[in-house]
Amino acid sequence: MNKTLKKNIGLLHLWLGLASGLIVFIVALTGSILVFEDELDEFFNPEFYKVASIEKEKLPVDGIISNVKEEFHLKKVDRVHSFYDPERSLMITATDFEKKKQLFSIDPYTGKVLASIPAERRFFSIVLDLHRHLVLGDFGQAVTGISCLIFVFMLLSGLVLWWPKKIKNLKQRLTVKWGASFKRVNWDFHSTFGFYTFLALLIISLTGLTWSYEWFESGVYLLADGTAKKKSTKVENPTKIDPEGDKSFFYQNIFSKTDSVYTYKGDTQIRIPSDTINSIMVIKMNLEKEIPNIASLAYFDKYTGEIVETRPFESFSNGDKVRRLIYPIHTGSIYGYPTKIIAFLVCLFAVTLPITGLLIWLGRKKKK
Repeated sequence: MNKTLKKNIGLLHLWLGLASGLIVFIVALTGSILVFEDELDEFFNPEFYKVASIEKEKLPVDGIISNVKEEFHLKKVDRVHSFYDPERSLMITATDFEKKKQLFSIDPYTGKVLASIPAERRFFSIVLDLHRHLVLGDFGQAVTGISCLIFVFMLLSGLVLWWPKKIKNLKQRLTVKWGASFKRVNWDFHSTFGFYTFLALLIISLTGLTWSYEWFESGVYLLADGTAKKKSTKVENPTKIDPEGDKSFFYQNIFSKTDSVYTYKGDTQIRIPSDTINSIMVIKMNLEKEIPNIASLAYFDKYTGEIVETRPFESFSNGDKVRRLIYPIHTGSIYGYPTKIIAFLVCLFAVTLPITGLLIWLGRKKKK
């Protein structure tokens, strides 16, 4: 490679790294925590996940919802999450009259509220907000998005800078000389492990761009389907006026109808729209699949409870199927604990990159 070009790449690598270092540190650190979000949350907050005992039958969901709304003075229920595991509690997300989201864990056998917390005060909600938005809303999302793009360039430029001029020097680039000076060990650690983690970090970074830029998500659909357009996940509600009638088992019937359409084992979530236009969306995860986040959709009239439309996973476009795989790929859950451990370790290493890179720069300045 031309020396001038490589020198310019090195300068860009240096200054962009210094500019984005703090953001990369925060995003990588929070990302490493989020890899094991489910396991850590269940360990520290078992009351949100497990019931005291398993009974013969679960109570109708509608009665539980009605009691919770009355007891906690809730304005509306937003989501109801039922789990296939008989030990799991029923999860309800609701909005109070101050327009604040509340998360409830309820024993589906007794109707007892096991735990509740404001959704934004949940530890992992804060970590996720920090990871995606730096707790700064749209501005923070723009910053993390730009930093993610820079990090992709840093990985690619780092590979160029790491690449040895001669094959005989390859062995030296693949090992850390632990017995050398601190400056040498720091440089070896930064570059050598940067090479070993290159592919995993590149995949995590590229998939992360999905949540930052619509153009990137559209590009995924363009590559998979040949068109940037994707089908909306919303379906307009056919009934415009709420008819009178008995609705004692409204949500329970929706769960039952979903199970009759999709007979596989799975966790089911009802999402109730906040507007007056769209119908209820139900997502049923398929636990019989080895790969996570495989789900089918069903839509119900929010006034009558009748099925409006079904969208089994098999009918999804290639773009939709790829889009659903992006989350488990990004979090490392795609193949369970082996890939989770890999994602955790490479994210922890990414935390060190801004630090070791800064030390390399300070060492060179001192030398000069």
